[in-house]
Amino acid sequence: MATDFASARQAGPEELEKISSELRTDILTTLGKSNSGHPGGSLSTVEVLASLYFYKMRHDPSNPKWDGRDRFLLSKGHAAPALYCVLSKCGYFPKEELGTLRKLNSRLQGHPDPNKLPGVEIPGGPEGIGLSEGIGMALAARLDGRKHTVYVMMGDGEQDEGEVWEAAMSAAKFKLDNLVAIIDNNGVQQEGKTSEIMPSDSLARKWEAFNWNVIEIDGHSIRQVIDALDGANKGKFPTVIIANTIKGKGVDFMEGNPEYHGKVPNKELLEKALKQVEYKG
Repeated sequence: MATDFASARQAGPEELEKISSELRTDILTTLGKSNSGHPGGSLSTVEVLASLYFYKMRHDPSNPKWDGRDRFLLSKGHAAPALYCVLSKCGYFPKEELGTLRKLNSRLQGHPDPNKLPGVEIPGGPEGIGLSEGIGMALAARLDGRKHTVYVMMGDGEQDEGEVWEAAMSAAKFKLDNLVAIIDNNGVQQEGKTSEIMPSDSLARKWEAFNWNVIEIDGHSIRQVIDALDGANKGKFPTVIIANTIKGKGVDFMEGNPEYHGKVPNKELLEKALKQVEYKG
């Protein structure tokens, strides 16, 4: 019988704050060892990931393929360091393995690979495909009479992709109330600010027009995140949580800076960053 890991722990807000701080430390340390990867969009996802894995989702690190598990799909696959750190913290693989990120023959590739690492559901990579994959899983769950929820995390830059909106129409048509999309709305994508590349200031109205339940929150407020997760799936339609976040959250020289989308700070700056994200509670 599989253990419901999250419910068994059901971490409260104070513990989730501590976990979030520890995850930021792990992310920066991991990226520093690899000297490669994406810090900005990893740091912006932390509170959402911590709340999903340590509060909301049903999952079992000792049995990663448990049929009753909720599914988390990282569509913005470049945020793999954040996912790897949370999976390690849950116990899916040893923390020491984080030091192999992006190294030859490592299971921790630049983008997640479900064939290599336990706890990974899809091969995140091409932007825009995660929601479509989530729809397939949610439909399969309904057909099989299963009660799990499928969570899909997308980036705000990813909203530029036409496939996202085709998927949005499809999910609403099938009234997939077992599907929750989460948009990491940090305002910055690879080449600059989303407001300059493809403005997304009307995201909530767009998703409402596609017949989704829309919840907009401060994605760094643990209380707002867990309230949103608890409030999802209450109607007959899919839910999208627009999590307004800060790219590079917690590190002053990274916050809102497109330069750190895919750049790891040098040793001196990394030491500064690690001091800034230390748990102060």
